[in-house]
Amino acid sequence: MSAEQAQRHEWTVTGMDCASCSAKVTRAVERLPGVGEVRVALMAERLSLTLEPGTTGRDEIEGVVRKLGYGIAPKGQQAPRRKALVLPDAPPPSAEAAAQPSRHDHDAGGESWYRTGKGRLVILTGVLLAAAWGLELLTSTETGYWAFLAACLIGVAPVARRAWAALRMGQPFTIEALMTMAAIGALFIGAAEEAALVVFLFALGEVLEGVAAGKARDGIRALADLVPKTALLEIDGATREISADRLEIGQTVLVRPGDRIPADGEIVDGIGGVDESLVTGESVPRTRGPGEPVFAGSINAEATLRIRVTREPADNTIARIIRLVEEAEEARAPTERFIDRFSRWYMPAVVAVAALVMLVPPLGFGADWDTWVYRGLALLLIGCPCALVISVPASIASALSAGARRGLLMKGGAVIEAAAGIRHVALDKTGTLTRGRPAVVRILPAPGIGEAVLLATAAGVEAGSGHPLAQAILHRAAEAGIAPPPARAARALPGQGVEAVLGESRAWVVSPRHAATLGGLHDAGAAEALEAEGMTVVAVLDEHRPLGLIALRDEPRPDAAEAMRQLRAMGIEATMLTGDNPRTAQAIAGTLGIGFQAAMLPADKLAAIREMAAQGGVMMIGDGINDAPALKQASVGVAMGSGTDVALETADAAILRDRVADVPALIRLARATMGNIRQNVAIALGLKAVFLVTSVLGITGLWIAILADTGATVLVTLNALRLLGHDPGKVG
Repeated sequence: MSAEQAQRHEWTVTGMDCASCSAKVTRAVERLPGVGEVRVALMAERLSLTLEPGTTGRDEIEGVVRKLGYGIAPKGQQAPRRKALVLPDAPPPSAEAAAQPSRHDHDAGGESWYRTGKGRLVILTGVLLAAAWGLELLTSTETGYWAFLAACLIGVAPVARRAWAALRMGQPFTIEALMTMAAIGALFIGAAEEAALVVFLFALGEVLEGVAAGKARDGIRALADLVPKTALLEIDGATREISADRLEIGQTVLVRPGDRIPADGEIVDGIGGVDESLVTGESVPRTRGPGEPVFAGSINAEATLRIRVTREPADNTIARIIRLVEEAEEARAPTERFIDRFSRWYMPAVVAVAALVMLVPPLGFGADWDTWVYRGLALLLIGCPCALVISVPASIASALSAGARRGLLMKGGAVIEAAAGIRHVALDKTGTLTRGRPAVVRILPAPGIGEAVLLATAAGVEAGSGHPLAQAILHRAAEAGIAPPPARAARALPGQGVEAVLGESRAWVVSPRHAATLGGLHDAGAAEALEAEGMTVVAVLDEHRPLGLIALRDEPRPDAAEAMRQLRAMGIEATMLTGDNPRTAQAIAGTLGIGFQAAMLPADKLAAIREMAAQGGVMMIGDGINDAPALKQASVGVAMGSGTDVALETADAAILRDRVADVPALIRLARATMGNIRQNVAIALGLKAVFLVTSVLGITGLWIAILADTGATVLVTLNALRLLGHDPGKVG
């Protein structure tokens, strides 16, 4: 296929309830000429592929999917629900019906189970089964037999059609094929009542799988529902309500207290608390003002805000998170890939063993044909790998959804599996372990000078500066309620500091070394001691006298020490990698009780990650920009930042909250997921092992076999759904 000519196409596919459904769609579509890079996302209900022009048409692809029994429509349109009682060759719905827009691309749910095609099949087969039992009770066994025969044939017909469609597309070993063979085989040996019961239980199992799959999708649907459907657009001072998906970059919207913000944007007027918990997971509202960014779906908690739209509705933070979670399904875990390969030869093996069970005892040992055909049919049913195949993707999907709601994004099962095996965590300092901006930590006035005078002078000199140290001093003065005095003739002294005229006197905020040359350093020993502790020290003086020293440092985040304690308790070693000087690094690392490597260039961090990786899985936490080489080299690279493009689109995972404690939380979520997967595999294989033996020995029959298979599928799905309620931030 020519990569230059191939174009990407995407559809919404409804009716896929388990991994075998997505596998059927994938294998059927990838056989078509000109089709490549087929990706089917089960939880997102999405089919995407590349298509070379002039080969297979889009309508042909849609026809293939419909023949398999699934609903399909181009992305952005409402896909019809799967109708179990409709012939596979039935014409597609009208263009008008197909063009009805869905609430959002990934949402194809919302129907009650009894209104779906599968639900109606359950009701129909249940009624027929009950009617057959009633006839047998009221008339005779012979009449009852014919009633059970009719119930079985009517119920198995749509299943057989799907099996035949899959067979024509080169997929002979599907659950529908096994079900059809078992039901028809049971009729041949006179077990019509059991055959009808098996058909009913199979239909019931499919409904239960659909309900469980719908629950697993609810996490992603809930995210999209957080973005309001309408917005108050402001034009020339007047407001009017429009659909939120019609907003354009540069427009201004009015958001009243209590309303959700309809788009990613920047505040142009108003100051108030904004609840960003849906994006960052942080429950405490943050005060936002003019010039600061806000996210779509956040709640305006206090004052009316005017917000300028900075992103298209399809590209807002929530939409990007949803896309990442959906796309993460495609990054399959090694365990999932192994199980998929295993299931490809497992199904033919089950059919072969069932055939041997049916043929060898009667032909080789003169055993009763009916008995061993019956046992072989039971073996066919119990051998279905549905529970095993869905055991991994159901857990992965639940974990991705649970993590997204708590500000923890992991890009697929491979990342989850790697994160669960982490033995070493490397962390950048600035912006990761620390806030990324300096703060005033010590104030030492000169003898006879008050702290207020020292702060006021420093704030006055720095009032016009945007330097991080200046901003830290101004912030501390504002906290103390000190207004900076008017300043004039301010100028920067490159490499030394700033000077300005306050009133009639010139004042300076400079390095201790420069202050000493001006005769304005009152305590050189104190300045050296503070610098030895990793602080940045500035001296404040005026024309007449030294006023004192101010020490600043980029302090660790409030939860950093607790996060490091949690990592140690989990048996994980933590190391800080920083380009800062060893003195500053020692001060921060000593506070947190972790090792450190300082004065590192990006290449040095890369080498350090490689060295750690030789001792086991390593996770690198950084800002996603200057740490890019190390993030890519690590077993799992994690970008940290509140909803930024870097945090969402680089590395293997992202922590949306500015909380170091989310690092151990992310690892706990990964470990819980892998534990859940192991439980699911044990349930699936354990039940099969038990019932395979009992079926061959004749202890359990057809209806028990299908009930066990359905039960295993439902059990592993429900077990996976437990992850939706898992709180990885909870310690112990």
